Amino acid sequence: MIHILIADDNAFITGGMAIVLDSYPDIEVIQTVENGQEAVNYCKAHPVDVVLLDIRMPVMDGVTATKQIVEQTETKVMILTTFDDDQYISEALENGAKGYLLKNNEPDTIVHAIRSVALDQHVIQTEIFDKVKEQMQTGQTITNEPQIDLSDFTEREIDIMRGISRGLSNKEIGKTLFISDGTVANYISTILSKTGLAHRTQIAIYFLTGKIGD
Repeated sequence: MIHILIADDNAFITGGMAIVLDSYPDIEVIQTVENGQEAVNYCKAHPVDVVLLDIRMPVMDGVTATKQIVEQTETKVMILTTFDDDQYISEALENGAKGYLLKNNEPDTIVHAIRSVALDQHVIQTEIFDKVKEQMQTGQTITNEPQIDLSDFTEREIDIMRGISRGLSNKEIGKTLFISDGTVANYISTILSKTGLAHRTQIAIYFLTGKIGD
């Protein structure tokens, strides 16, 4: 059973979301709160598997709450909001959020994301991830420079990660580096093995933020 806390200042949202999520056999909403500070306090006092945080809330916003929850508890954070502002996305990910979804998703999509986050996997909606890539390409919030310890990787592995972070396919990366698709795939397997990550989206996040996640 995945124990969920919902933090949102809209009672209509929290009430409806709780009813929907509780209809899934492996999900239990154990509490709803109205702001980030209440979410932090609850996670510190009770075992919570995943907290769903809105971004804009009174007293404490979701970005600040994310940082405190990640630093002070074992709870995994998933941002569930209507806001896709670039600054919110980058700060939430840098503060340790493992998921970032918009509320307009179907319930099954949200539940699938919750299950993945509970398993310590990163889940980022395609539209959100596109914004992260755009930020890196324009240098608005996250730079093109790798935020990782370069000594852990060969120059070619860093080139591969840079290509992934730019949203390039294996074929596109291969053309850029003048190597085959299969060679790119082999490098990706090596990178996943070195970092303990599960898939290329996590590689991109790692390259952008320098964080693998707990």
